[in-house]
Amino acid sequence: MSTVLEQIEQQIAKLSSKAVKKNTGNIRTVADGVAKIDGLSDVMYNEMVQFPGGAIGIALNLEEDEVGCVILGDVSQLKEGDEVTTTGRLLSVPVGKALLGRTVDALGQPVDGKGPIDSKETYPVEKIAPGIIVRKSVSQPLFTGIMAIDSMIPIGRGQRELIIGDRGTGKTTITIDTIINQAKINKVGLASGDKNFRPVYSIYVAIGQKNSNVVRTISALEAAGALEFTVIVAAPAGDNPANQYLAPYSGAAIGEWFMENGMDALIVYDDLSKHAVAYRQISLILKRPSGREAYPGDVFYLHSRLLERAARLDGKGSLTALPIIETLAGDVSAYIPTNVISITDGQIFLETDLFNQGIRPAVSVGLSVSRVGSAAQIKATKQVGGKLKGELAQFRELAAFAQFGSDLDAKTKAQLDRGSRIVELFKQPAFAPLPIELQVAVLFAMQKGFFDPIDIKKIANASASLKNFFTTRKDPLLAEVRTKAALDKDLEAKLLAACEEWKSSYSA
Repeated sequence: MSTVLEQIEQQIAKLSSKAVKKNTGNIRTVADGVAKIDGLSDVMYNEMVQFPGGAIGIALNLEEDEVGCVILGDVSQLKEGDEVTTTGRLLSVPVGKALLGRTVDALGQPVDGKGPIDSKETYPVEKIAPGIIVRKSVSQPLFTGIMAIDSMIPIGRGQRELIIGDRGTGKTTITIDTIINQAKINKVGLASGDKNFRPVYSIYVAIGQKNSNVVRTISALEAAGALEFTVIVAAPAGDNPANQYLAPYSGAAIGEWFMENGMDALIVYDDLSKHAVAYRQISLILKRPSGREAYPGDVFYLHSRLLERAARLDGKGSLTALPIIETLAGDVSAYIPTNVISITDGQIFLETDLFNQGIRPAVSVGLSVSRVGSAAQIKATKQVGGKLKGELAQFRELAAFAQFGSDLDAKTKAQLDRGSRIVELFKQPAFAPLPIELQVAVLFAMQKGFFDPIDIKKIANASASLKNFFTTRKDPLLAEVRTKAALDKDLEAKLLAACEEWKSSYSA
């Protein structure tokens, strides 16, 4: 009997009599992943709200008599009258190297069936972008492995370069090539034992895509050995709009951890057109007033506060952003494309006509620009490819006029001939990025006229042969180009001798 009394006394002693302040409310209506809630008088904008059954909401609309929340998680169990409580916390996601090689959802929870993620730290999903004082100018290159981009529209660490074009023109392929190239550079750099080498970790955010496309991307990265340096954040088309709206911010938070801890990261948003559509959907359900093309007035702020988080920080690391925008019939003057063009530091425009002509990657030289320019190139690339963009732009204009006239002078014919060779040389298959030293060797051979006697239709074969020759027989020379990153007289003489050796053995 005494033991029972002791147990009762212990339980009474544990009881807390002090008042606990709890901010609660009740669901008024719930539909399309959005709940309208009565009460919650002390709720803050973007605060996490706890729903019954473990679902989490984010307070987006703070009105006089109700709160509008988007719900993350299972909405089917929620009903009118359910009690809701505030948490006093902003939405956060797990961050750190434990996420590398994993696929997570918009909340950072694993969706790849590989077990839980052992992450010690979390970062808020929404964060104010770094100010001007702490930023450094972009001067370190981030190689895509695509010759047309690295030589003419270079990307630097900390830059925001938009990739824009119609559906099915190879936008995602460019970003996947870049991620694969970073993995290749990481492996070479880490194996070299260079203490100053800084690897680039990648985050790929898939927004509103088919699950099959996301799986195909993961398979391509895995086959290339790039998944171990990559985090995949997936918010597929089947997810509710709230997850699609949050996914890019979660990806940015994961990338910011690398940047804040003195590392370099690359983030791909594929694509922000679908992100804007998801946000429009949420806004219309929340009864926010719609403006141009039915988008809410703050849709510019939606993307600017996301992309401004990419930076190169003084004394820390960098976060490079490659947002993708899908245009309709090449219309870059539509609302969302013009918004994102004005936020980013340049764009790579992919033309449908070039793609259909078999020119892959279908980069339009006239409309593509990098506002960082040659600051994001190594000296060797500037030396061999400095004039390429101008030559190719002239070629495009001349080619347009040449189809109307039959009699062309010798100078024009020579320009057209050279332009055609450059176009052929820049053709590159998907998921086969080229190391920068090999790009320099190929462009050096072109600059010195080694491709001039070869028939235009055979340029691609000749280029493949030259690449094979350098990788199999001139590896020490490529390593020298990589380490020096600039061509001196000695290196030029060696490259010239190597090209002569290739030419003597090559038969078209």
